[in-house]
Amino acid sequence: MARIAECRCCGSTDIETVWDLGLQPIANDLKNPGTDPASEAKFPLEVAFCKSCALMQITETIPPDVLFNADYPYYSSVSKHLLEHSKAHVDSLLAERTLGPDSLVVEVASNDGYLLKNFLAAGVPVLGVDPASGPAQTANAAGIPTINTFFSRRVAEKLAAEGKLADVVIANNVAAHVDQINDFIDGFRIILKDDGIAEIEVAYLLDLVEKVAFDTIYHEHLFYHSLIALKALFKHNGLHLNDALRIEMHGGSIRVRVSKQEGESERLKALLAHEYALGMDKVDFYRGFSQRMEETRSNLEALLLKLKAEGKRIAAYGAAAKGATLLNYLRLPKGTLEYVVDLNPHKVGKLLPGVLLTIQPVDILPNDVPDFVLLLAWNFGREIIAQQSAIAQLGSRFIMPVPLPRIVRETSEV
Repeated sequence: MARIAECRCCGSTDIETVWDLGLQPIANDLKNPGTDPASEAKFPLEVAFCKSCALMQITETIPPDVLFNADYPYYSSVSKHLLEHSKAHVDSLLAERTLGPDSLVVEVASNDGYLLKNFLAAGVPVLGVDPASGPAQTANAAGIPTINTFFSRRVAEKLAAEGKLADVVIANNVAAHVDQINDFIDGFRIILKDDGIAEIEVAYLLDLVEKVAFDTIYHEHLFYHSLIALKALFKHNGLHLNDALRIEMHGGSIRVRVSKQEGESERLKALLAHEYALGMDKVDFYRGFSQRMEETRSNLEALLLKLKAEGKRIAAYGAAAKGATLLNYLRLPKGTLEYVVDLNPHKVGKLLPGVLLTIQPVDILPNDVPDFVLLLAWNFGREIIAQQSAIAQLGSRFIMPVPLPRIVRETSEV
């Protein structure tokens, strides 16, 4: 692990730490039953602002082979909402671009092939690149060609030398994860055809701030992106940011379009103007967020402890990384939450890191019917509440943790 002395993008040493979530475990490093709490490694989780290029980034770098090991538990196909979102994205590209059997779509961080299978079904050749061996093996077994490695300039050069140039490159929820970000982005320039496009989805920094979504901060996420910072990043690597679309995915994301050709859309110009008007290019915009994080933490702690004191039973839903960040940031006595459930069978039976909360299968809920379910995966709140309507009818209520902790019963209240 190493602490940065300069911005990972532009190299400036004029960086200022603005957020501090204390010592945190690696959020996706699920533990086995019987794990000794004293044996768990924890690392500083701080976020700094670069005053030169406006990039927000965590101050500590944990090696990627530690973060994304063979037991990496995230499988995209588990989420119905994500599958629907991905298919809609593919359909829009198929309708807009002339893609066929002579085209190539490359997805970086393709996971288990959840998105590429839609292109394959339309007769468009695909190639996935993903460093996590479990999801990559699942994709290959399903007939979706996938290289099990980290995407980089070197990988892009090898593919280009083999004649594998892309009409479309897709990279969803990965640009925040790469320490050597310039090497990574330069790979897009190398692998794209001259008239090709890259579409990249990242969590949107403005949504994080507006929704007090501090639980989306963890060691895998080295970066928190504004459009101002993204424009500088792509320009630094010989690419042009030409369009952007705000989307609801993961609690608030932005999909950007990048190419070798310049041509900003009016939509992008308006979004950039809004960021500048808010002051997102200045450190002062971010300094007050720590107080809002603390207020959300205090309010959520008070609500959960009050319910527990009243004898209520509380479970949690979503053994995701954001859940680990949230629970490790809270100061809850052991036993406040009874367990956490998750749809991902690869997680069941493990323990959430740090708090060592047992992960149970989702189908325990209708049989157990806790009084309250804390929605750790609040970004899928509507999907979860709709899925668990049976326990709501039996009296269970759901707790949305951010931005203002509140009790809800129906999807319309989320």
